[in-house]
Amino acid sequence: MDLTSEGDTLCLNRDAPWDSFDSQSYMQHNYSALRTDDEEIINVVRDYFSDHFRTNPERPVSGIDVGAGANLYPAFSLLPWCDQITLYERSAQNAAWLRNQVPRYDDSWAPFWQVLCKEEEYQDITDPRARFKHSVTVEEGDLFRLPERLRNQGVGTMFFVAESLSTSHREFEGAVAAFIGSLAPGAPFAAAFMENSGGYWVGDDLFPACEVGSAEVEASLDPHATVKTLRRFGLPEGPVREGYTGMILACGRRDPA
Repeated sequence: MDLTSEGDTLCLNRDAPWDSFDSQSYMQHNYSALRTDDEEIINVVRDYFSDHFRTNPERPVSGIDVGAGANLYPAFSLLPWCDQITLYERSAQNAAWLRNQVPRYDDSWAPFWQVLCKEEEYQDITDPRARFKHSVTVEEGDLFRLPERLRNQGVGTMFFVAESLSTSHREFEGAVAAFIGSLAPGAPFAAAFMENSGGYWVGDDLFPACEVGSAEVEASLDPHATVKTLRRFGLPEGPVREGYTGMILACGRRDPA
C-alpha cells in the first residue's frame, strides 16, 4: 500500500480496516504510562479551557470528542465544563473499548487526570470516575457524516484524527472542517495532530496517515476558526512509534456564523 500523501494511490478513510483496530494494543502502546509530550499537551489544553470558561462562565455545556479512539484524556479535559459528552467514533472495536471504559475506566488513566487537577475546576470533581460515567456516551459514526443532532456543541476536542484517517490532504481538510462544524459559533476547541506522520501499525494492521505540519494545520483551520494557540511539541522521550516527527496542538474558537 502506498502511504504517500500525494502518490498515485491514495488510501482513503473508507479503505482502512477500522473495524479490526486493536484498541487494547493501541492503548497499551501509547497510553499505558503518561509521557512527557502528552503531559505538555494536557497542560496547554487544561489552561486554555480553564481560561475560556472563566471569561465565558455559562456552563454546563454539551461537549464532543471526535474520533475518540482508545484515548480518554481529551474527554477528561471536558469534564468540568460539560453535563454531557459524546465520544464519537467510527471503529466498532474502539467504540466497544470506550463503552467498557465508561462505567469504570482503567487505573492507568489516573496520572492523566492528575495533570488536569493542577487547575481548581478539575480539583472540584471529587469523583472523576462517577462524573465520567454519568456524563459520557459513546456513539458510532463517520466523521464525514456527523448527524445534525450532534452539531452546535459548546466545546470540542479532536486528537490525532484528521491526519490519521487517510493519505489524502483533501480528506484531512474535510475532517478538520467537519470537526469545527460540530461546534456552536464561538465554542472553544482543542485539536492535536501527529506531525509528518507516514502511517502507523496497530497490531497486525497498517493504517494510513497524511503528512502535515504546522502550516497545513493552520491553513485547514483558518476558514472556520480563530486559532488562539498553535504549538509544536518535540519528542523528549523519543517517538512512541516510528514515522512521525512531533505533535502539533491548536486551541481556538469556532468563528461566528
